Formats: sequence, structure tokens, C-alpha cells
Amino acid sequence: MTATSAANSTGAAVELDEATLVARARDRDVGSFELLVRRYERRIYALSARMLGGANAEAEDVTQEVFLTAWRRLPELEQDGAFGGWLYRAATNRCLNVLRRRRPTSEFDEQAAPPAPAVGDPERAAQNTEAMNALTAALQKLPPQQRACWLLREVHGRSYEEIAQLVGTTTGAVRGRIARARIELAEVMAPWR
Repeated sequence: MTATSAANSTGAAVELDEATLVARARDRDVGSFELLVRRYERRIYALSARMLGGANAEAEDVTQEVFLTAWRRLPELEQDGAFGGWLYRAATNRCLNVLRRRRPTSEFDEQAAPPAPAVGDPERAAQNTEAMNALTAALQKLPPQQRACWLLREVHGRSYEEIAQLVGTTTGAVRGRIARARIELAEVMAPWR
């Protein structure tokens, strides 16, 4: 029997749930932790890259730091089912720390990777790329806390309550930040509607 599956009564393999993987990883089962990393790595990287403005190297560093810290501090996690939220909180906080250390800039980060072009119609691909560049630039102009709340809600589908816990504020403050971000982003994105 492997860390990825267990045999059920019919002999078929069944996917292990997250809580089981976390419990096994807490007991230092490397295979279970690797499965957890595979489940969350892309999501944590995507959140980090968007919060940091497409800074790929920084996003990779944040992602790696989050998982290294998770491995070291896993015994401190009290609820096995809280692993995903715990990772999102760690990534959000690390990104906010990186943003605080940066010098404020008024221009769009020229090193940000452009979005992949759409396949098919070249005109539509150009419009999509232009729209994504505008959205990325607009996101970078939002205050970091506002950006984090908007990304966690709109891109990663987290609840208002979970976001409040992740960024250390109230659900009312989260709702306000998201509402302001939506208004600012809607103004910038109006030409692409």
C-alpha cells in the first residue's frame, strides 16, 4: 500500500483524503507530504506570482519557503483539515512581507511574464494579452492587503471568513477591501468589456 492510495474491500485503490495525508505527514511520512505539495504547489505559486506582480523568481522562493516551513511546523498544526488554509495564510503573509521590503514603484514591473497568447484568432489573442497586462498592472497598483483579499476571493475562491483569518482582519474589512478593489479594477478593465 502506498501513500497515495489504500486498498478498499474490493481491492480497488482509493484516493486518501487531505486529513489522512496531513496526519501521515505529521508522522514524517515524506510520501504523504509530497502528495500534499503536489496538490497545493500550483495554487500557492499562482497566488504568490499574482501578489508579487508576476515576479517568477520571488514567487518560486515564496512557494518553496512556504512548503519548507510547512514541513518543519506541521506538528504544530492542530486540525488536519486546516492544512490548505494554513498554506494560503503562510503564502499571503510571506508575499505581504516581500511587498513591504520592496521600494514602491509607480511603473508596471517590466520583468513580469506576459500571459500566454490565446490559440486561434491572432487579433483576439492580442486583445486578451493586452487585457491581461492591464489587469496585472491594475492589480499591482492596489494596496497589498486589498490585492491579497481580491486574489484570495476571485482567483482562489476562498470565503470571506477564511480570508479574514488569512490576513488577520474582520470579514467586514475583507468585504470592504474586495469591494474597493472591484471598483478600481472595473474602471481599468472597462475598455475590455
